[in-house]
Amino acid sequence: MPLILQYEYMQRALFVGLLLSVIVACLGTVMVHKRLSLIGDALSHSSLAGVALGLLLGFNPVLGAMGICIVSALSIEAIRKKLGNHSELAVAIVMSTGIGLAGVLSGFVRSSADFNSFLFGSIVAISGFEARLVMILSVVVLLLFILLYKELFYISFDEQAAAISGVPVGFVNTVFTILTAVTVSIAARTVGALIISSLLVVPVAAAMGIAKSYKTTVLWAIFVSAVSTIGGLVLSFYFGLKPGGTIVLLSVVFFLLFRVIGYLREKHSVKKGA
Repeated sequence: MPLILQYEYMQRALFVGLLLSVIVACLGTVMVHKRLSLIGDALSHSSLAGVALGLLLGFNPVLGAMGICIVSALSIEAIRKKLGNHSELAVAIVMSTGIGLAGVLSGFVRSSADFNSFLFGSIVAISGFEARLVMILSVVVLLLFILLYKELFYISFDEQAAAISGVPVGFVNTVFTILTAVTVSIAARTVGALIISSLLVVPVAAAMGIAKSYKTTVLWAIFVSAVSTIGGLVLSFYFGLKPGGTIVLLSVVFFLLFRVIGYLREKHSVKKGA
């Protein structure tokens, strides 16, 4: 048995990391195609306000982050509808509010170490309770993603056309928003609030470099996310690196590699056509 698998905490980290990588890739694909890439930043920064609130009031910070993230996500959706052509401002408004609250509340937290652990995460220190949360979340997200796949596909490109076609846009957007909020709040504990937004976007951006359809984009994003997560954990274990940062850097390597492959493929097809 490899040395890394002889430690229970690493077994748990690899398992949780793999589950998160799959659901983050699924949600990230919808997010990127909806041109809401920065929503991950808004929610992750808002989650820190929930973390501080949990530490102040003495309840699990993950639950605090989850509650604040859900409120923030629903607020973004509500503000988007009100702003019309300037709907992208909703993300900036909520992110600014979240940062402000986190900054104020963190000043009252006695143990800065507990709060700072959520900035870059600590997937190798994840508790049994948090691991069970991830398992439940993964099952729920995957089931809803599969059940609402067609509807999510439609609203990813054109919400107005989807509504005309009979898609319950409001309901689907609300479900997607809540799932994203819960995922971000839990992932903030494992990989870090400052890093989760990168994991939502970079694997999808990498996949778009070689994928030829929405479906293959999802599959390639899952592949990049999973390999980056497992690879990052392995490298961090053997070389003493920070897991969250290593995972993100590996996904960036995939992004660059896939862009080169996509460019070479396109160049080859042009030559072949000529």
